[in-house]
Amino acid sequence: MRIVFMGTPDFSVPVLDALVEAGHDIAAVYCQPPRPAGRGKKERPSPVHARAQALGLQVRHPVSLKSPEEQAAFAALDADVAVVVAYGLILPQAVLDAPRRGCLNIHASLLPRWRGAAPIHRAIMAGDRETGVCIMQMEAGLDTGPVLICRSTPIGTEETTGELHDRLSQMGAALIVEALERLDELEPTPQPEHGVTYADKIEKAEARIDWTRPAEEVDRLIRGLSPFPGAWAEIDGQRVKFLGSRVEPGNGAPGEVLDDRLLIACGTGAVRITRLQRAGKAAQDADIFLRGWPIARGTRL
Repeated sequence: MRIVFMGTPDFSVPVLDALVEAGHDIAAVYCQPPRPAGRGKKERPSPVHARAQALGLQVRHPVSLKSPEEQAAFAALDADVAVVVAYGLILPQAVLDAPRRGCLNIHASLLPRWRGAAPIHRAIMAGDRETGVCIMQMEAGLDTGPVLICRSTPIGTEETTGELHDRLSQMGAALIVEALERLDELEPTPQPEHGVTYADKIEKAEARIDWTRPAEEVDRLIRGLSPFPGAWAEIDGQRVKFLGSRVEPGNGAPGEVLDDRLLIACGTGAVRITRLQRAGKAAQDADIFLRGWPIARGTRL
């Protein structure tokens, strides 16, 4: 098929690769414009932009698709279908209507649960036991379109958002290739009206750990916000990100370190911290972290 691909972050890159490998004609790649990054604030292309250039594909990065000129340029690509995954811009109706077979979105949840911006984070933070990927026919609403095909996967008990992100990206890549192969036979299924939840964007205020919460909630927060933005607490006045954890037995005052291997008491139960990151330093597994900064039993976080 002749495809317009629309995506921006790392999550989208395996999908683009899979479409190229499957032999589809990529008419153009749309992504967010380069952003200032690093200490020099030099403009850096997005992961999709960089990958598309490496593949020799035409790249477009308009700030908006609302203008008649941009919509006409999109329509002129004469695409069979647009594949959209974590693009970052709302598609006007004229864009949704332009491809002959419409626009297909790859969404990293089991719709209608976790519509919106942060479905992977929210699934782990809520304690969901499974999630998945849906291929959805796009319409004007926020992730409200009918679903063409869906695959589910269990969430590991110690899995982080970063790890689940990578698995779902690969699942989405395989699933969109299958969906395009079977497009004539797949029946769009309207999403049920019950079970709708929204995956709101992660706010910085959510990232501070409240050790008075039950261990299960603290563990889900740590894994759900790993690696970004990273759940954090202060140790001896220094902010430290906690990037990996598991629930273990333990009792003590909330925030109290219960042994020399970072078992930390919560409101009920305790969490074992398995990965950390100091400001300005690389993330480290707990045993390596503790060699450079031993945290004594009885320390309060």
